[in-house]
Amino acid sequence: MSRQDIHNSGVPEVCQACQARHGGICGALSPEELTELNRHTKRVKVAAGSELLAEQQPIASYANILSGVVKLSKLLEDGRQQIVGLQFAPDLLGRPFRELSNVTAEAAVDAELCTFTRAALEQAVSGSHAMASRLHQQSLRELDDAREWMLTLGRKTASEKVASFLALIVSANDVGKEAPEAEPNVELPLSRGETADFLGLTIETVSRQMSALRKNEIIEFTNAYTVKVKDRAGLGAAAGT
Repeated sequence: MSRQDIHNSGVPEVCQACQARHGGICGALSPEELTELNRHTKRVKVAAGSELLAEQQPIASYANILSGVVKLSKLLEDGRQQIVGLQFAPDLLGRPFRELSNVTAEAAVDAELCTFTRAALEQAVSGSHAMASRLHQQSLRELDDAREWMLTLGRKTASEKVASFLALIVSANDVGKEAPEAEPNVELPLSRGETADFLGLTIETVSRQMSALRKNEIIEFTNAYTVKVKDRAGLGAAAGT
């Protein structure tokens, strides 16, 4: 069913308020193309800890992340697992045109996804130059983000790393909002141990740096996994940006 108005004429109703449609790859599609892709989509809710992709397994489907956070990891030969990235709404989960996944993807928190088959995505891309361009832009953005994170891991101090991690979460929280919140409350998607793994630090160091940010009144813990950012500019300065 489609609601007809001057802004959403012909757009499937389920897509009209979808964040991924405006900020993700679907934003490049015309109403007709979006309607065709919508015939092959399914919205699913997944619980924290659910495996969404397995490393070196065939890629049969893709998904727009509608809410929540997905963590990407790689398995080392000795069995250790390293978190190599985080994805947020409205990122595309899965690497188009690859036969096998090169990472394991797991829901870091409860998440909602809009899934579609590999064939449906490849058909949409082949029929839309704008969507192909949007996929290319997203790949370049992910490359830029990876380079920035290499800088964080390779050159920043422990305090800057922890602040950069929080700034990353805050930035993702801002997506889709008309104006950034002055003092946003953000949910931490990783445990202390996972955060330490992601940043190349010890759990004790992460805890000390979080405490330092709290003592400096930059952040405030509302519970074990939720942080209120009281000083956005101070957080940026602490991150070295």
